[in-house]
Amino acid sequence: MPAKDVFHNLLTSFTLTRDKVYNYYDLSKLDPVLYNQLPYSIRVLLESAVRNCDDFEVKQQDVQNILNWRKMQTEAVEIPFKPARVILQDFTGVPAVVDFAAMRDAVKRLGGDPDKINPICPADLVIDHSVEVDVSKSPTALQQNQEIEFQRNKERFTFLKWGAKALRNMLIVPPGSGIIHQVNLEYLARVMFFEGSQGEALVYPDSLVGTDSHTTMINGLGVVGWGVGGIEAEAVMLGQTISMVLPPVVGYRIIGKLSSMATSTDLVLTITKHLRSVGVVGKFVEFYGPGVSQLSIADRATISNMCPEYGATVGYFPVDDASLKYLQQTGRAGEDVEVMAEYFKKAGLLRDYTDASHDPMYSEETCHGRRILIAVDYKMIQILPDPRQIVELDLGQVVPCVSGPKRPHDKVPLSNMKFDFNQCLSNPLGFKGYQLKEDQMNSRVTFTFTDGLQYELCHGSVVIAAITSCTNTSNPSVMLGAGLLAKRAVEAGLKVKPYIKTSLSPGSGVVTYYLKESGLLEYLEKLDFNLVGYGCMTCIGNSGPLDESLSSAIEKGDLVVAGVLSGNRNFEGRIHPNTRANYLASPLLVVAYALAGTVAIDFEIEPLGKRVDGTDVYLRDVWPSRDEIAEVEKNFVLPKMFKDVYSNIQNGSTYWNSLQAPEGQLYPWDESSTYIKSPPFFQTMEASLPSLSSIVEARVLLKFGDSVTTDHISPAGSIARNSPAAKYLSERGLSPKEFNSYGSRRGNDAVMSRGTFANIRLVNKLVPNPGPKTLYMPTNEIMDIYEAAERYKSSNIPVIILAGKEYGSGSSRDWAAKGPSLLGIKAVIAESYERIHRSNLVGMGIIPLQFLPNQNADTLNLTGQETYTIHMPDHLHAGHHVTVQLQDGRTFEAIARFDTEVELVYYRNGGILNYMVRRML
Repeated sequence: MPAKDVFHNLLTSFTLTRDKVYNYYDLSKLDPVLYNQLPYSIRVLLESAVRNCDDFEVKQQDVQNILNWRKMQTEAVEIPFKPARVILQDFTGVPAVVDFAAMRDAVKRLGGDPDKINPICPADLVIDHSVEVDVSKSPTALQQNQEIEFQRNKERFTFLKWGAKALRNMLIVPPGSGIIHQVNLEYLARVMFFEGSQGEALVYPDSLVGTDSHTTMINGLGVVGWGVGGIEAEAVMLGQTISMVLPPVVGYRIIGKLSSMATSTDLVLTITKHLRSVGVVGKFVEFYGPGVSQLSIADRATISNMCPEYGATVGYFPVDDASLKYLQQTGRAGEDVEVMAEYFKKAGLLRDYTDASHDPMYSEETCHGRRILIAVDYKMIQILPDPRQIVELDLGQVVPCVSGPKRPHDKVPLSNMKFDFNQCLSNPLGFKGYQLKEDQMNSRVTFTFTDGLQYELCHGSVVIAAITSCTNTSNPSVMLGAGLLAKRAVEAGLKVKPYIKTSLSPGSGVVTYYLKESGLLEYLEKLDFNLVGYGCMTCIGNSGPLDESLSSAIEKGDLVVAGVLSGNRNFEGRIHPNTRANYLASPLLVVAYALAGTVAIDFEIEPLGKRVDGTDVYLRDVWPSRDEIAEVEKNFVLPKMFKDVYSNIQNGSTYWNSLQAPEGQLYPWDESSTYIKSPPFFQTMEASLPSLSSIVEARVLLKFGDSVTTDHISPAGSIARNSPAAKYLSERGLSPKEFNSYGSRRGNDAVMSRGTFANIRLVNKLVPNPGPKTLYMPTNEIMDIYEAAERYKSSNIPVIILAGKEYGSGSSRDWAAKGPSLLGIKAVIAESYERIHRSNLVGMGIIPLQFLPNQNADTLNLTGQETYTIHMPDHLHAGHHVTVQLQDGRTFEAIARFDTEVELVYYRNGGILNYMVRRML
């Protein structure tokens, strides 16, 4: 609880045993009518606001705004949110741990106790983004891939292992344990928090933010959470709130029952296409209706996992009895389930999906009082203008399908797949087209594979088939279904062509456990779906290389070959450079397409292959029934398996245990490391709070138009050979093949600052051509942006940025604020900002200024070659208008976009990290 418990009067208690009292905030006391109308996801936000209200970070007005959600949801009002915990993966977790290590150094230097620097909010970091499918189709693939992973990432892993020992309140899950979101679902999620002494405890809902967009998977278990950028995650870890716009909530009503052939994958691909057509960006989606009771927690988690693909912030399934039973089924909770059930019931957070009286009110703006028709599987579904029923789906209408070839929401019914793919070949270039000419349509290439035999490739040939991703491997029904299908295929004598790169990379060891115990793993292995690792792997593009003979054949014929994966994203170029077509499919269909060898097949009338006796084998011949899958799941997915796997999760593999990590409170930085480096954020920081000073005679480093994204500001991809970052790495003895990506080097500020604004498509109006160049004003030279920034810094000249609308749009990327800070940028003056990026700029001590309405750089005749003095008054407050003066005497007003008093405190400290360091002195 906060030091100032404003809503102490709402505290209520209950007991289940004589020796334990459970306290909770009874929110219905605020206003029972308004509270019971709130969507369940908004009730969780309200509980967090009430419990953390201190009239500074969280104010009583914030509580009232959330309680009045029905009225305020259309007002774009910002509210604070303080989640119960944070979850990180290693790509985003490394820079967070680097910052904590650097903060400890700063506290030590300033005379404080460095051991005070620890996450205040519980944090879990799961290392899952580094393993690749270097080796496949081998019984030793798992071991070999882990060995290569540790060779590549020794520096990063050694550093994280230090963090695991040195930092309290942070659990670091070693590599090889599983995928972040599946581990969260099966092990880390609490659903309810207990806080207090042995005899008395405060109970409240689990909630979280995570540094990965698919954090929403946990919504399927009834936990509110979503993905954020690194700076927001660090802020929460440091006990701070994050800001968000109070969202509309779209109710998605589910009725009916899935058909015998449809899987949870088919369902989520249907919902993804459906909600993309409705439009739910920036909104919460909350699922309800009697059909939800037909879905397992794993099914719901699959739907919630793809929330980013249908565009919502949250895809929430409120807690019900199935949520609590899942905790028992996965070997958790024990006697705590009884307490959870009592708390969620008393708090109005437990629902029965079959009881319409539990349905809250949802946002009405989707309908505007009109009947709307939505196309699902080429049928029209009528949506009535009832605020309780915004969108509806009958599960019986879901049919087997895939999505692709370039976007996750481009759903294709299986019955239409062959026609759709062939249409894509000749369609104009785009998301559903490759624009092949007529003489290219029948291209075929024969090549000799490593087994010495010749094979023929054509458009649609499958070259990658991956059972991968937490989206599906967390769901026993589709994993066991794939195993049963493989069993029948093997028994029928079917085989997979040897050149197809098949792989099995489950999200946790539990999957391997039940596949082995059920006897189905051996059949997947007989079809070359060998275990290759426990991590994201093919789903995030870590699919590893194809054999050179295969790649050469694809390139020779300019073929549109396919990857089929049970993942959640299939954007062009993501899965593998050679697979121009990539389809998301259930694990069962991944096996089926691997057997067929092509995506250009009509499974209804064309066979998968032939038996030994020459008779045809069709997909329907090997497809397992829903009852058959359920029987195997009942017998072989047991609580003991979860307990056995997760009881050892912190121990790690022999590779992890062999790493020699340094000991001690302070990290001994290795000056020769090119992955981990002490950042300079605190080098000039002093213990006392500096006075607010004006920005005097600043130069414009960059002048932009509209829609500059975080990818323009801080690219995450490969490091160009002629870039400042490449020069830095080359000077340290690295060859271009060792450069790796900016994403993998987020723990090295020297690389990341040199990579800031290094996007080759950057349009800077100070120079004539696109690219990472700018005009250095004192000498009128065009040079690399990094070099110009360094020259300005050496001359003690502050720099600023001029920009148009939507500055900082795109994914929330912490280095898009950290990088500019290190380049010496003191302010950005833009027409408008992406919400999270604006907050990140403040968090790094950069002032976001906004032109007054109807003003911009053009209307004010700002060329970017002026000098700018930004007057910062001592009485600066949130939303203050400041005066900007040019060297020719002209002035204009701009809005200081500090949207809360808390943000102003961060800025006065030079950023949130500096603020936290001073608090610890």
